[in-house]
Amino acid sequence: MYVGRFAPSPTGPLHFGSLVAAVASYCEAKANQGLWLVRMEDVDKPREMKGAADEILHTLLAFGFEWSGEVVYQSQRTSLYQQAFDQLQNNGFIYACSCSRKEIADSATNGIEGLVYPGTCRSGMLQPRAQHAWRVKVTDEIVSFNDAIQGYQVQQLSRDIGDFVLKRADGLFAYQLAVVVDDALQHITHIVRGADLLNSTPRQIYLQQLLGFNQPLYTHIPLAVNNQGEKLSKQNLALPINKQHAPQLIFDALVFLGQNPPLAIKQSSLPEVWQWAIQNWQNSKISHQQSINI
Repeated sequence: MYVGRFAPSPTGPLHFGSLVAAVASYCEAKANQGLWLVRMEDVDKPREMKGAADEILHTLLAFGFEWSGEVVYQSQRTSLYQQAFDQLQNNGFIYACSCSRKEIADSATNGIEGLVYPGTCRSGMLQPRAQHAWRVKVTDEIVSFNDAIQGYQVQQLSRDIGDFVLKRADGLFAYQLAVVVDDALQHITHIVRGADLLNSTPRQIYLQQLLGFNQPLYTHIPLAVNNQGEKLSKQNLALPINKQHAPQLIFDALVFLGQNPPLAIKQSSLPEVWQWAIQNWQNSKISHQQSINI
């Protein structure tokens, strides 16, 4: 069975970019007679906005989304991440790292998402500190996958990313580990999300391989960006979506996703909007761009 999910981070209310991702993942799941789960990715508690998780759920309900099962909160699943961490540690795949950002910057090269960690602590921490991060060892092997929208993707983690953090110095588990564990334990078969996570996918596939998890199928949709080319977010003052305008905003999301909905949908009821969207959904119509200016 098709099992998809929508996994917002509760750092603020849903904006149009969030709605686009929710609509795409929802329509793809429902068009395939599948399940659609909701997961709150609140593993990074310092970034969480108080009350944002409840507000997101209320907004989803007001927009007519219906999810299967209970909402999962990453902050309540620390023991599951620890089990995966222990498995990796027992198999010799991770190591402690005490390097500061300045120390890394002094000896690192540039990769596709910033500095590539040079492996300084692979043989042991040079300057042992009580507070230290934990990194996973990557190899020179190529990690590749076929994305339903963006096409064939390939990375050499050792060159492009470097050994990446699984547990931060403050004791919090990193997103890359948490999302891999959650997707596996929730039996997620298909992941539909924004193209800002395209570069993260090879890291997640690598962890899936180390942990013996199945690999989902991936669909990375274009990001909604502002005039400066910035992803819509709370940081750049993206406006929250208005529950009073739900049919029109879902219409706008369907237009953004290339579905060509009829204008009459704007004036329809929510059930009618969703009926049209699911019955006519074709992800092949979605633009292959990684971002679209709105």
